[in-house]
Amino acid sequence: MEKKNISLIGVPMDLGQMRRGVDMGPSAIRYAGAIERLEQLGHKVEDLGDIRIDQPERVHTADTNLRNLDAVVKGSTELAQKVKSVKDKGDFPLILGGDHSIAIGSLAGISQRYDNLGVIWYDAHGDLNTGETSPSGNIHGMPLAVSLGIGHPDLVNILDYSPKIRPENIVIIGARSLDEGERELIKDKGMRVYTMHEVDRMGMTRVMEDAIDYLKEKTDGVHLSLDLDGLDPSDAPGVGTPVIGGISYRESHLAMEMLAESDILTSAEFVEVNPILDDKNKTARVAVALMGSLFGEKLL
Repeated sequence: MEKKNISLIGVPMDLGQMRRGVDMGPSAIRYAGAIERLEQLGHKVEDLGDIRIDQPERVHTADTNLRNLDAVVKGSTELAQKVKSVKDKGDFPLILGGDHSIAIGSLAGISQRYDNLGVIWYDAHGDLNTGETSPSGNIHGMPLAVSLGIGHPDLVNILDYSPKIRPENIVIIGARSLDEGERELIKDKGMRVYTMHEVDRMGMTRVMEDAIDYLKEKTDGVHLSLDLDGLDPSDAPGVGTPVIGGISYRESHLAMEMLAESDILTSAEFVEVNPILDDKNKTARVAVALMGSLFGEKLL
């Protein structure tokens, strides 16, 4: 694949959910050798360090059930501005989380550069909740809805525009845990979703061929948002919301290899690595291995 100028951005965000430790995800992924792996493949990597994430004094804002709303808005806005500056100079943003609420800022900064941005959401969950449908109030279960322009105005209007993406430009891969409100929204908006049923029945090769063909025809850029809980917990144990019966390690490598061959990606993020819940940094090492495949690594 063509060698890229990659700008690495860490987002030590743990405010979108309740379990501590995911703020150490960017450090764990760096420690697992992400920069060295990408440089060995011939890419130029600039590590821009971590976005500063404030710790709030209170977990709720007075007029909403959303946890840590103000702090998430602040961190997302800073990330959006940083990502926008990376895209403005023509580099490839590679964002390390942190919980999945960081995708609010990622997509806000990226989509300003595209008329028709596509998104591959590689995740056990839909992340399509709102304050009204969420059973927990955790914002890491809302970033895809927010990016569609659905949710709290402070989140939806980061960088003063909305929506960031269109529902017909989304492909969700690996879903196996959806709340009722998310299922209704998927059906209402006609979003393309490959649940684990489709992955099992069709096989990952056909799923990725379909997803790539679907997005290639209708988008001018594609963002990959990869939550490590999309993989089965046996392969990626260090995540906050594991769901058994997930995508295998080898299937995930195949998916990344096919994305590399397609050359449709213009940005990517890897999220929800929690080293406190992990086994000897296994999940971070899995993330780095998948990055290798995504950026062109081959056995021969």
